[in-house]
Amino acid sequence: MNVLVLVVDDERDVEDLFRQQFRRELRAGLFVMEFAYSAADALARIITPSDVKLILLLSDINMPGMTGLELLPKVREIRPDVPVLMVSAYGDADTRAKALRAGAAGFFYKANRFPAAERRNCRAAEYISNQPVRMIHHC
Repeated sequence: MNVLVLVVDDERDVEDLFRQQFRRELRAGLFVMEFAYSAADALARIITPSDVKLILLLSDINMPGMTGLELLPKVREIRPDVPVLMVSAYGDADTRAKALRAGAAGFFYKANRFPAAERRNCRAAEYISNQPVRMIHHC
């Protein structure tokens, strides 16, 4: 059975960034990565039966319609077994605190488009190799 990392972001160019960032892991078949371009699309994806096991959801915070912070409790209700990492281009501490209080397993910034420190600390592959998401340093 394949395992799935679902990325939720309304900016379509983010797909290329994530695929580039995790190219080694994707090539090695450690997981498959799918993209939802809205919170509504993400909710539809996680409730649809599939032959891949969803193991991690990465969600942008600022999206039109339903925000990532509004999506978070819905995902936690439907799939409490799936950790949710929040992603934001904005590094304000208040938003980070709100996300963590709402049940996010972690938070990282995409402002610098995956600098080296974020690559080391926020890789989905680290989670897949049994490192608990809560132990990943929040960049």
